[in-house]
Amino acid sequence: MPKRFLAVLMLLLLPVFAGCGLIDYYFLPPAEDTAQELYESAMDYMQEKRYSRAEDNFLKLKDRYPFSPLTPKAEVALGDAYYLDAKYPEAVDAYKEFESLHPSSPQIPYVLFQMGQANLKMFRTIDLRQDNVKEALELFYRLEESYPKSEYSKATKESIYKCRKILAEHEIFVGDFFWRTGKYGAAWHRYLYILENYGDVVEFKDYVRKQAEYAYFEYQKSLSEEERERVQWTWKRLLKWL
Repeated sequence: MPKRFLAVLMLLLLPVFAGCGLIDYYFLPPAEDTAQELYESAMDYMQEKRYSRAEDNFLKLKDRYPFSPLTPKAEVALGDAYYLDAKYPEAVDAYKEFESLHPSSPQIPYVLFQMGQANLKMFRTIDLRQDNVKEALELFYRLEESYPKSEYSKATKESIYKCRKILAEHEIFVGDFFWRTGKYGAAWHRYLYILENYGDVVEFKDYVRKQAEYAYFEYQKSLSEEERERVQWTWKRLLKWL
C-alpha cells in the first residue's frame, strides 16, 4: 500500500480516533490518581490489612501532593501502617517527621503515644541495651507533662510503669551478673542504684534489698577500716530512707 495513501487514510480517520479517545489511550500516559483517590484507596487497604499497599499509596500522596489538605492525614496514617505492619523503626521515623512538620497539630498527643509504643515494641530481651525502652519512656514522660489531660493519660501512665519495670529488670540482670562473678562492690552499687531510682517498681524491691545486703557484707570484707565506715554510713542512710 503506497505511503501517501496511508497518510491520507490516517488523516481521514483522525477525527474518529480523537472522538473516541483512542489516541489518548494509546499515546498518552495514564492520568495520575488524585490525592483523594490515593487516600481513599490507602485507607481501604488499611481496612483489608494490606499494609504494604497502603504504605505505597500514602507515600505517593506525600510525594505528589505535598500541599494537599489530605497530606498531614496521610503522614500520620503512614506511621500507623508501618506500626500495624510491625515495621517499628519506620513507624517511629514517620511519626517523627510528622511532629517536626506539624508541631502544633492536635494529632501530636497521638503521635507521641504511638512513637512511644513503637519504641516499646522493639524491646527484645533483658540482657541487651535498652535504648528503645529509654526513648519510649522519655516520650511517655513528654506526653504526660505536655498533655496531662489527653485521652491517652491512663495508657501513658501504664506504659511508663511498663518501661520502668523493664529498665529495672535490666539493672537487676547486671547486678546479678556482678554478684555471680564475685564483683561484690559493683553488685552492691548496682543494687543501690536500683533501690534509689526504681523504688516504685514494687515487684523487685524485696529481692533487690536482700541482694544489696548480701553484696554489702561480702564487699566490706575487702575494704580498709576507713572505707568500711564510709560504705556502712551509705548503707545505713539508704536503709533508713527505705
